[in-house]
Amino acid sequence: MAIHPFRIPNFRAYWLSRLTGTVATSAQGIVIGWQVYGLARETMDIREAAFLLGMIGAAQFVPLFVLTPIVGLVADSVDRRWIVRATTALLMLVAATLGVLTWLGMLGLPALFGAAVFVGIARAFSGPAYSSLAPNLVPRESLPTAIAISSIAWQVGTIAGPSLGGLLYAIHPDAAYATITGLLAVALAAIFFIGPVPQPPAQTDRHPLTRILEGFHYVRRNRLVLATITLDLFAVLLAGATALLPIYARDILHVGASGLGLLAAGMGIGAATTAIWFSFRPMTENVGVKMLVSVVVFGLAILVFGVSTSFALSMGALVIAGSADMVSVYVRSSLIQLHTPDEMRGRVSAVSQLTISASNELGEAESGLLASLLGPVGAVVFGGVGAIAVTLLWARLFPELRLAKTFDPPEILPEPQHGATKP
Repeated sequence: MAIHPFRIPNFRAYWLSRLTGTVATSAQGIVIGWQVYGLARETMDIREAAFLLGMIGAAQFVPLFVLTPIVGLVADSVDRRWIVRATTALLMLVAATLGVLTWLGMLGLPALFGAAVFVGIARAFSGPAYSSLAPNLVPRESLPTAIAISSIAWQVGTIAGPSLGGLLYAIHPDAAYATITGLLAVALAAIFFIGPVPQPPAQTDRHPLTRILEGFHYVRRNRLVLATITLDLFAVLLAGATALLPIYARDILHVGASGLGLLAAGMGIGAATTAIWFSFRPMTENVGVKMLVSVVVFGLAILVFGVSTSFALSMGALVIAGSADMVSVYVRSSLIQLHTPDEMRGRVSAVSQLTISASNELGEAESGLLASLLGPVGAVVFGGVGAIAVTLLWARLFPELRLAKTFDPPEILPEPQHGATKP
């Protein structure tokens, strides 16, 4: 019987760091978005401000895109604990700087966009290191449960973070940034409690550029991994409505900063509930079909959110969208980690993170651009329909996904000996 991950001290420290770090970064994200949109609306109309809000996502994506070929190799070559420690320290410095500028009344759009760039740099390095570190902390048979529990930390963070950020900002901006900085300090301290973990052997027989390209080649050759990564990329790229939440909170649902925090937490509530379920009842069969169905449900929920003018209905749609997205995340993460050799996990995780960031941060830019052309409601409706269409297309293009029954890689049977009789 597989050991429960929480019985492993290293994993407990990892989980605490991820929880507090996610709460902090989620809170900071909602605060930055609110500040950007508020400053923009002082001189711009709603569509111009929506476009600028989307550009925050682009500011985070560009450094991640540029650094992706490097960060995966770093995660496979350098102690992953130190990568996470360094990036968490950088995030803490960014939060403290924004807090000081807000307190002094000197905060402007350039500082907010500069902070977004540094957040993108930190996430570029921390993402592959975090993802590659988790499988080194637990036995292989415990990994699906560890992924679900790790997702709980992330999803609880996305619930508590935006709500906490919106609430504290409504009380006083200084309180929001002070709390964010403190939580990142806890996340940094927790990582220092993780003891030595296995590190892939140094591969000095091949040029670093060759090793970098191996990650991309591996994803391209493994059609099941390719299908799960690209499906998530295009579905969330099209249907990512989170960048437009400040517009819905301020100008459509009229619920203010505190309501924005609740809206931002909606998807996290659904996702965390589903992750808790998987931590006790791991998915074991028909994983590919369940991922496809979950992405269709995600698109439908985003479509409902887009046309809703009721706060209760909007919250319900976001909760359902988050639950469906968690099914997709769970399947994708489990397949990638279990189908990838440890010595390549950093590089493959970097490719996965690039697509995730493209779907999230670049999706925010896409949402802002579409909102400037179609209006916010038109942009969200277009995205929901697009996510459903992409899922149906992927089910046809990648039969491997439809046929995936379990997370285990297929066994490679030995070739029969010459003269042997096949059964």
